[in-house]
Amino acid sequence: MVERFNAFADRNSFEFEAWFNDRIEPDRSWNVDESTWRFRYRYLPTLTIGGRRFHFPLTVFGRRPDMLISLYAAPSFLLGWAIARLRGTKTAFWCEVTWDKWVQRRKWKEWLKRKVLPSAPTTIGAGEDGRAYAMRYGVPAHRALSLIHVIDVEHFTSGRGKAWKERDQLRTQLGLISTTFIYVGRLWWGKGINYLLEAFCEVQRRAGDEVSLLLVGDGPEELHLRQICQERGIRNVVFAGFHQKPVMPRYYAIADVFVFPTLGDTYGLVVDEAMACSLPVISTSAVGEIHDRIEDGVNGYIVPPEDSAVLADRMLRLVRDPELRERMGKVSAEKIAGRTPERWAEDFEKIVNAILNGSLQH
Repeated sequence: MVERFNAFADRNSFEFEAWFNDRIEPDRSWNVDESTWRFRYRYLPTLTIGGRRFHFPLTVFGRRPDMLISLYAAPSFLLGWAIARLRGTKTAFWCEVTWDKWVQRRKWKEWLKRKVLPSAPTTIGAGEDGRAYAMRYGVPAHRALSLIHVIDVEHFTSGRGKAWKERDQLRTQLGLISTTFIYVGRLWWGKGINYLLEAFCEVQRRAGDEVSLLLVGDGPEELHLRQICQERGIRNVVFAGFHQKPVMPRYYAIADVFVFPTLGDTYGLVVDEAMACSLPVISTSAVGEIHDRIEDGVNGYIVPPEDSAVLADRMLRLVRDPELRERMGKVSAEKIAGRTPERWAEDFEKIVNAILNGSLQH
């Protein structure tokens, strides 16, 4: 969100401050560099009770904000939202689609969402899938808004262009052979990587030529995935480890196809990164807003989750047709070109103005 918040702060239309529960999630490897942030921010104070940490919402302190946009999946979010409403602050919930493979649908949680979400004056969904998700829980259509996800397109597009000059050298250093598929993300069961390995094994068996798979990321199942490769004799799988955003265009540049086998992502920004680097994308359908980004057969393919046979078939099509890969990659770059932080900031400002002016409510 940093690029979006920076772009919004640059517009200087509102006093904007972001509140975070934690500086970083304990199981993630991202760098956090607050010196690059151009917006005001705070980390919520915590209380430790019985060995458990609880975040304390800041809405009880100081000057009452005119508007609070909040998540709702943690007690601190709901408490902060409730206090803000009592203080007369206008509120909105940020909604993202979730998937059964990742989230356990407890009856009490489903009941709570049906009670809480419609009671908010407005919800802002992450794209039309997020909007539809809010409406599924009873939010009226006129109060369910949407806002697209974006990335720093220029960083990935220009970075890929610079890295292209050393593409062959980088591929040789990593031991990549011929057509190379790339996955970027956590090495965790919820991302469906075991199905990707099954599909890649089948591609190796049927392709005729050698192919490579580049896994960029870290996670709790890396050792298990390495063992699968060894036990099944899956060749040319390169575990590149986790890398920060500045160097990621280099890894996209040395690949030919991006594969996203996830079992249930709310969005998957890595899809947009790959598109900005002119790659065709094969993704499962269990991804928010995926049909808005991937046009099946035009700039990639959408496959069912947990179906390694269909995934292998689409991978083989792209192995056998370099011209198709190139055409699809160009369309990917065209589709993602306008999804910039500046566009997000402009659209976000319009939504905030509408909520503050009361023009969304009957």
